[in-house]
Amino acid sequence: MAQPESSRIGIIGGGIVGLSTARALADRGHRVVLVEKEDGWARHQTGHNSGVIHSGLYYRPGSLKARFATEAAQTLPELCAELGVTARRTGKLVVATRPDELPRMRALAERGRANGVPVREITPGEAREREPHLVCVGALLVDSTGVADFAGLARAFAAELTARGATLRLGETVTGLLETDRGVMLQTTRGEIAVDHVINCSGLYSDRLLPDDERRRLRIVPFRGEYWTLRRPELVNGLVYPVPDPDLPFLGIHLTRGFDGHVHVGPNAVLALAREGYRRRDLAPRELADTLRFPGFWRLARRHLRYGIAETTRSLVPPAFLAGVRRMLPEVAPGDLVRSPAGVRAQLVLRDGTPSDDFVIISRPRITHVVNAPSPAATASVQIGRHLAGLVAGRA
Repeated sequence: MAQPESSRIGIIGGGIVGLSTARALADRGHRVVLVEKEDGWARHQTGHNSGVIHSGLYYRPGSLKARFATEAAQTLPELCAELGVTARRTGKLVVATRPDELPRMRALAERGRANGVPVREITPGEAREREPHLVCVGALLVDSTGVADFAGLARAFAAELTARGATLRLGETVTGLLETDRGVMLQTTRGEIAVDHVINCSGLYSDRLLPDDERRRLRIVPFRGEYWTLRRPELVNGLVYPVPDPDLPFLGIHLTRGFDGHVHVGPNAVLALAREGYRRRDLAPRELADTLRFPGFWRLARRHLRYGIAETTRSLVPPAFLAGVRRMLPEVAPGDLVRSPAGVRAQLVLRDGTPSDDFVIISRPRITHVVNAPSPAATASVQIGRHLAGLVAGRA
């Protein structure tokens, strides 16, 4: 028998995924209580991302990422317009800078077509018509990509929820979950909250509330994505990405003209020494020890040692980072780049060292854990929220 529509659902996490999930549950008539440890919305992954509306190009056909991002790219700009949030479709280029990248570029185009993404190969000359300062030997044009103010969208969701009578509790941390005969008790820094079902959307901390048997086989490993701002934004008109390494969850150094007109360059990806390690000096010894004790981290590190060394070098040696940028944009000079605020990606790593390449949801009778929702989760937040609401509706 399905849950009654008046079920009381607790949501942990006030990023865009948690707020979108609350919105989808409210649409189904559920009573929602959302708990967020910060004193405002979208303070972590949502508020530190590149602002790109992803097309679904990169993701394994049939995966949640592919399905949700492809749909979202078509619908998100209109939703933002309805809510008064800045967004626009800009299209993007994925460029090969060496002939040996062309086969991977074409394989990526085939993957995109399998996902229903509007993608076509264009000539270097056509690419330069869009980006006159770009150098490449081939390019893909993806028209459905765009940019959006995701933090603004999260705040708009919160305002909607408040107007609809949802309970939104800021500045309160969930410290534990206790299942009872009647439901679940959220144990927080302010007391206890009784609910029928819990959805854990706590991002960087999503694995902390897992049962011990689950936590032994997976762990969130935080990677800091370091960005620079381009002092000469006129060098970039839109979005320019390199051909990515298919074995890694990162897309490489790209050029992003955001919704605010600034051009960001990056990110490179290095291990963060804290789950909220936005600066190099940010260190949380217990969190770092938790990462280092996990066998999957060392297996991942050994498997991608060369990549890790290269990323760390680009982080510590600005000329090395600049050299990577100049592969696409040779006119960039050392003085053109200024360090920008970084983001931290909550990357799920399995015990065998494999980084998860899809959204991962662990669903139990009374508790649902969203344990891997990095990019393109902001893009796909509405689709993720609806999916989670559907899972809850199907519980006995």
